[in-house]
Amino acid sequence: MGACLAVSSLASCASCLCGSASCLLSSCCPSTYNSTISRLAFSFLLLLGTLVSGIMIFPGMEEHLKKIPGFCSGSIISSVNCDIFVGYKSVYRVCFAMACFFFLFSIIMIRVRSSKDPRASIQNGFWFFKFLALVGLTVGAFYIPDGTFNTVWYYFGVVGSFVFIIIQLILLVDFAHSWNQSWLEKAENGNTKCWFAALLSFTLIFYALAFTAVVLFYVFYTQPADCTEHKVFISLNLLFCIAVSIVAILPKVQEAQPTSGLLQASIISLYTMYLTWSAMTNNPNKQCNPSLLSLVQSKPTASPVGPSPTPAPGNVQWWDAQSIVGLLIFLFCTLYASIRSSNNSQVNKLMQTEEGQGLTADSDVSAGEDGVHRAVDNEEEGVTYSYSFFHFSLFLASLYIMMTLTNWYQPGTDDKTMRTAMPAVWVKICSSWIGLALYLWTLVAPVALPDRDFS
Repeated sequence: MGACLAVSSLASCASCLCGSASCLLSSCCPSTYNSTISRLAFSFLLLLGTLVSGIMIFPGMEEHLKKIPGFCSGSIISSVNCDIFVGYKSVYRVCFAMACFFFLFSIIMIRVRSSKDPRASIQNGFWFFKFLALVGLTVGAFYIPDGTFNTVWYYFGVVGSFVFIIIQLILLVDFAHSWNQSWLEKAENGNTKCWFAALLSFTLIFYALAFTAVVLFYVFYTQPADCTEHKVFISLNLLFCIAVSIVAILPKVQEAQPTSGLLQASIISLYTMYLTWSAMTNNPNKQCNPSLLSLVQSKPTASPVGPSPTPAPGNVQWWDAQSIVGLLIFLFCTLYASIRSSNNSQVNKLMQTEEGQGLTADSDVSAGEDGVHRAVDNEEEGVTYSYSFFHFSLFLASLYIMMTLTNWYQPGTDDKTMRTAMPAVWVKICSSWIGLALYLWTLVAPVALPDRDFS
């Protein structure tokens, strides 16, 4: 029903755009848009930019990108083979344009209280002009001179990605709580054994995956006399995951939060192990960071006759397994953030959204004189989410995409420096610890502060 509503509303807008110029200038009748449609549309622009960024690093694209005037010549890192740097540089430019686009909207939409604010029509309409603005920013970004741009923007990306990883974990915690609460309600109203068996099955699967990951980490990402950091990271996060799992089923926690349980703890544990793996894959020490391809390839038993082939200069593997997994998690969190309707008031306060507002809200549907159901304005009395915070989240997401697609490579004066990304290791490990601390707080806060409402 909700998806049909979205398609119907977008189709109505398309006919409006094609109908007349006056309709276009009226922002495609913003009253026919609800809050979810607008969020999905902005998320689509972000995903479109992600697709373009991914195309920039496809094999063979460097030959076309090098034809851009001045794109390779005169670079401050002229010692780097342009075949390596051109894809990395292109992703930075595209993501810079997306980040500027969403940051500008974040500034413009500060303190928008309802759809009666003239700025709300900018938020909910003028999509053609928004698309043109994003394209213009992207084209202009390719003419930014190198100078210190790449190095400065790298550190912007590190900080922004750190914050976005925390937002991802908050969304995952909220998703886990909503999932657990939904299935517990169905168990009370339906086949109890079936729903509890489903909850138990998923919980065991997530814990099994997390435990398997720990074993594989010790086998492939540690050495008997080396990789001390990896041993500490794996051991600490394993202990932390066990600790939060125990806290989640303590009697006092269960009494204060009847819907808390091991399902949420298992999801958080699995995500923590993903962050641990993602951090270790950024370690510049190749003895402690074997590529996934080298783990699955069989080693030759005998050396080939003749001289060894000369490796291609400056070969950089743009894609790896952790980048692909990271993008999949990003896509899930972006979609969930666009259509979410949390039942947790604290999460709503943190993410600056309202309860009960989602894709399936019945109040967003009305039938016109022609009998066609269209989305209506559901924000006349007050916005259902903070426009400014939503765009700021997409700004952070743009930085996260940039760092993920470039494998957190740090700009430098040579190829070796470009491959070094030790700051990324600490960013991801610290974010995993902060994420675990946030989840632990959601468990103990109702017990530690009984006078406050954490429902």
